[in-house]
Amino acid sequence: MQSAYLKIINGSFRSPCVWLALPLLWALSIPYRLVVAWKNRRFDQGRMTTRVGVPVVSIGNLTTGGTGKTPMVRYVARWLRDCGVRVTLLSRGYKAEQGNLNDEALELERRLPDVPHLQNASRVESAGVAIEEFAAQVLLLDDGFQHRYLERDLDIVLIDATCPFGYGRLLPAGLLREPLSSLRRAGLVIITRVDQVHSSEVDQIRQTIKKHNATVPIVEFTHHIEGFENYSGEVLDASALATTRVIAFSGIGNPTAFETLLKAQGVDVADHLKFEDHHHFDREDVRQITARADELSADSIVCTMKDLVKIQVDRLGDKPLWALSVGMEPFSGEEMLVQQLGRVVNLVELDE
Repeated sequence: MQSAYLKIINGSFRSPCVWLALPLLWALSIPYRLVVAWKNRRFDQGRMTTRVGVPVVSIGNLTTGGTGKTPMVRYVARWLRDCGVRVTLLSRGYKAEQGNLNDEALELERRLPDVPHLQNASRVESAGVAIEEFAAQVLLLDDGFQHRYLERDLDIVLIDATCPFGYGRLLPAGLLREPLSSLRRAGLVIITRVDQVHSSEVDQIRQTIKKHNATVPIVEFTHHIEGFENYSGEVLDASALATTRVIAFSGIGNPTAFETLLKAQGVDVADHLKFEDHHHFDREDVRQITARADELSADSIVCTMKDLVKIQVDRLGDKPLWALSVGMEPFSGEEMLVQQLGRVVNLVELDE
């Protein structure tokens, strides 16, 4: 289940032990900061980077956890495909089991069957494969902001409006993977889930971004419900589970946002079992979920698409299993995203 660590850093864990844990986490963040600064300095000096023969677009973030990278990768990849561009996705394959795709790759494979996806810790190596074997015209890096070995033509940084700056602290004291000053590298910033916070909070996020990169274009997106889907591909309307009693479970970076979307559809969430991000579900996990569903007399069990593609069944026990299908929708500033992506397309020699 969701770790005590996350509860400590977000302040929801009420225990005297927190007063001992927080200073230790602060101390550990100091060497982390030094390593990040040293590494970024070397990249800034032009060392260790490789430019390949096609444009590269990176989609990443400053924090760990869910900012909406997977649906945004899907959105951008589909936009480029609609322009007639051959796209290949490159990812590290974080927490993939040996010889298998990770949950994000499995979801993208299901959603983008016409877009090849390569997983390799070396993005430079997989870039070569994409160009030579798939004749890729644009490479799309999933979670690429910190992985700077491959030069990019556009750096898109996502910031989740519901937890924008990782509690303002670097790992492990917070969720920041690097300081906010790194926003100076961004070519475009997208604030996601803007509909889940007050507009004044979005304004504050904008001010913080501009403080570190005064000229960067900022676009706002919302997450929207496409419906509910089972592993066999059957799709229900977004309102189909309204007023029904469900048990939810998730192994994602932002479980609160998932639950918020469910409740916005009128779903009665009797309980939400939260697991670690990229959690690999085993038999005991499934037993726990089904037992809880039986205990609370749930009509259905609901998870995220990232969880469904790992579990790969239509039912858990005698309960139907549905995944919430979520997409991205521009809220404001779409023209700036189109302008930046159009600039990338202009670098491509499109087929006649």
